[in-house]
Amino acid sequence: MSEETQRPQRGDNGGDRLAIPRADKDAMEGGPRFKGKRRRKVSYLTANKIYYVDYKEVNILRRFLNDRAKILPSRQSGNTAGQQRMIAEAIRRAREMALLPYAIQEMGSDRREYGRGRERYAPRQSEQQQQQQQAPQADKE
Repeated sequence: MSEETQRPQRGDNGGDRLAIPRADKDAMEGGPRFKGKRRRKVSYLTANKIYYVDYKEVNILRRFLNDRAKILPSRQSGNTAGQQRMIAEAIRRAREMALLPYAIQEMGSDRREYGRGRERYAPRQSEQQQQQQQAPQADKE
């Protein structure tokens, strides 16, 4: 095509200004960013050459549950699709046989408490105030 028939490129905003090449938004001034693909996680099953997991192998199945007894997604565990289906089926069977829990109710001390028992907007007490309140109660008993 000749120069006469070429149309100038429009900017992103559709205005009359010609498109001006910009610096990459993601590029940092400190140096080049890592743009390659991330290395895929290796599954525990693949690393240990485990080809089949039965529902009775609770110690292996626990590796694929989080602290709330939910099944970890394959992007976190590194399982292939077939391994993930096998693990999910084994966990479901182990739960049915009461070898694994469906859900965990206890909350760790590091987790916030939500629910009916706690007022949502109640002012929080500092740790020192809580210890002072607990100390006189312990002395009375």
